[in-house]
Amino acid sequence: MPNIRRIIDSFLERQIAPIPALEVTSDQRLALCRQHGDFAVAYSTAVQANLKHFGDDAGYLAYATKMGHTFVLGDPVAPKAERERYIREFVKAAASPCFVQVGRDTAAVLSRLGYRVNHMGVDTHIAFDTHSFSGKRNETVRYSERWLIKQGYAIIECDGTKTQADQIKSISESWRSGRIVSRREMCFLNRPFFPDLSPHMRRFVILSPEGAAIALLDFDPIFEGGVVKGYTAAFKRKLPGTTPHAEIGLTKFAADRFREEGHARVTLGLSPLAAIGASGFTESRLWRGLFQRAFQSEKVNAHIFNLKGQAAFKRRFHGDEVPTYIASKRRTPLEMVALLRLLKTL
Repeated sequence: MPNIRRIIDSFLERQIAPIPALEVTSDQRLALCRQHGDFAVAYSTAVQANLKHFGDDAGYLAYATKMGHTFVLGDPVAPKAERERYIREFVKAAASPCFVQVGRDTAAVLSRLGYRVNHMGVDTHIAFDTHSFSGKRNETVRYSERWLIKQGYAIIECDGTKTQADQIKSISESWRSGRIVSRREMCFLNRPFFPDLSPHMRRFVILSPEGAAIALLDFDPIFEGGVVKGYTAAFKRKLPGTTPHAEIGLTKFAADRFREEGHARVTLGLSPLAAIGASGFTESRLWRGLFQRAFQSEKVNAHIFNLKGQAAFKRRFHGDEVPTYIASKRRTPLEMVALLRLLKTL
């Protein structure tokens, strides 16, 4: 019997108006990202499979479709002075797409275009010119790194000589088996995990006292003008039963390395639905209330996604919580269902 969900999806997909396709290679997208990818998900828009792209040889927007709806991921990867043009052109071409995980400048443009703009969470930024791990408030972070070293663990940057792809794959598969939803991995906001690193990514690993890899932390680059200005946490994985000090120690070790190299910042990634408040733009009060209730919901945190746990972990590092936004014109329940299905949370 045909899958009813797939039949409905196929029917709804056919209702989407054709959008001019951007015919560029992955290398060309990555080259544009190196010039203009100054926000956390820019690198993902360049390398994530199954995304579509709109624009020209000077810049692009990344998007995906689901259930007859179009969703843009992040800001335009384009010169800052031209980003509003790309947004306006895509809104016209795609008939009121929804924009997901965008920054404040993009949110302001969309608000002027009649969109309702809501908070969708925060990204924790650690700016090295103002932040340090000294002082009492970061004592537990420092303790985690010291504890690992005293217990005989080693924290290293993975250069391919001390870990093999099958070890990394085993860590990821074991980690997924213990997740709330283990049969599928989220996408769109996150891309699939691969044992091999893509260009410019960085990986840090914890080795047990016996020398076995037990935890890893991958980072995507944040570019500006062809230069890496910082990194954003992309993937955390660890074997079941690994000490909770592992993730904290890895994060501090990597941040200290980036600081020593002269980079400007590291971001810890999106905490979905955390710190939801008034966006400062015309917004949907309904969605604001639903987001706030979802974050507090025991059922959501226990059976769909551990929203509170994500936010609590990142708040240990006392960075700046920078809001990210979701902007929509349709504001229908079906659009939100389509987004959740695109993320594979439903």
